[in-house]
Amino acid sequence: MLKSLPFDHSFIEEIAKKYPTPFYIYDEAGINNTADRLYKAFAWNKGFKNYFAVKALPNPSILMLLYKKGMKLDCSSLTELMLAQRVVTTGLDIMFTSNDTPAEEFVLATKLGAIINLDDISHLKFLKESASLPSIIGFRYNPGRLGDGGNEIIGAPTEAKFGMTKDQILEAIKMSKKLGIKKFGLHTMVISNNLDQNKAQRTVDLITELAKIIFDQEGIKLDFIDIGGGIGIPYRPEDREFDIIAFGKSVKSIVETRLDYRPKLFMECGRYVTGPHGYLVSKVIHIKRTYKTFIGLDASMNNLMRPGMYGAYHHITVLGKNTTNTQRYDVTGALCENNDKFAIDRDLPEVKIGDYLVIHDVGAHGHAMGFNYNGKLRSAELLLHTDHSVELIRRAETPEDYFATLNIT
Repeated sequence: MLKSLPFDHSFIEEIAKKYPTPFYIYDEAGINNTADRLYKAFAWNKGFKNYFAVKALPNPSILMLLYKKGMKLDCSSLTELMLAQRVVTTGLDIMFTSNDTPAEEFVLATKLGAIINLDDISHLKFLKESASLPSIIGFRYNPGRLGDGGNEIIGAPTEAKFGMTKDQILEAIKMSKKLGIKKFGLHTMVISNNLDQNKAQRTVDLITELAKIIFDQEGIKLDFIDIGGGIGIPYRPEDREFDIIAFGKSVKSIVETRLDYRPKLFMECGRYVTGPHGYLVSKVIHIKRTYKTFIGLDASMNNLMRPGMYGAYHHITVLGKNTTNTQRYDVTGALCENNDKFAIDRDLPEVKIGDYLVIHDVGAHGHAMGFNYNGKLRSAELLLHTDHSVELIRRAETPEDYFATLNIT
């Protein structure tokens, strides 16, 4: 399902005079609408919170926008914790879900009073020795062969490095009780970028089933159940949007049927919230014709690595041109890598040098996954406000930024 752009050719042409391409631009109105829809879907749970996955779009302007909409922040590293610290007002607004965690990250997480999700049973002792035990703690569940999820992004549950087995979680709870911890949560996430309602419901089935076992065996009512993120977005025009309202109703039914008490329900949606509302704008600088026709952009894979890394599809619009007459192109960047392609054999309107191309649905895991191979520099990020004004929320990198960490004599 392809939605219309929140801007047109003349608007981008004017913006590009001040902020040269390539740049990312995020649509505030779209982000707000999606945030509202997510909270509406789970309004039945009084404790519902979405801890936005900071890794998806780690820009403080976006995080503050979401925080004002009622969202909290999900962190997985030291610098993400430091970023969250500048946005939130209380430590419980931070969920720290990490793996292979250095001691200094646990130290800061406990200092901030964040909710900590442990990824491995051995981390309980490591946390106690390296930092301190929090008053509430969560455990990440990996259902193994029971989980029919998994994909190329997160891996099949039995192959994924994330989480603990059911038996390990039950043992970790017993150990935690002996250490004086009284509040517990449960977390799982077995698939990423999922548009299948049945698979999403299966995740909820698995985690509530374990929650019931914990209550039956240990007499513990979980403070929260975190069903993770993983809700996908319709990258391809033929994809159907995930029905979050219907999913909310199904989760309500599962929770009320399975459990005799009502824990808080948490999610960690990142891509679902901001993904559809980010765009990478780039200009055509070359057209090459050999065995194929290649469109050369001023953006490269370092600006958006998902197509080269995953073979991910991102829709592309040629601004100001209709699609009645198309030609077939590979859309490429300038890196010394043949997988530096945004699209392969893509039918687009006839493209000319100087045209603006808009790459859709890059509002999550786009700019955040940027890198500096070939000395390429990360692009600027802009925020399109609801009044149609544009704010620079991250300037483009400069050569001075690139050289700043190098020891050059």
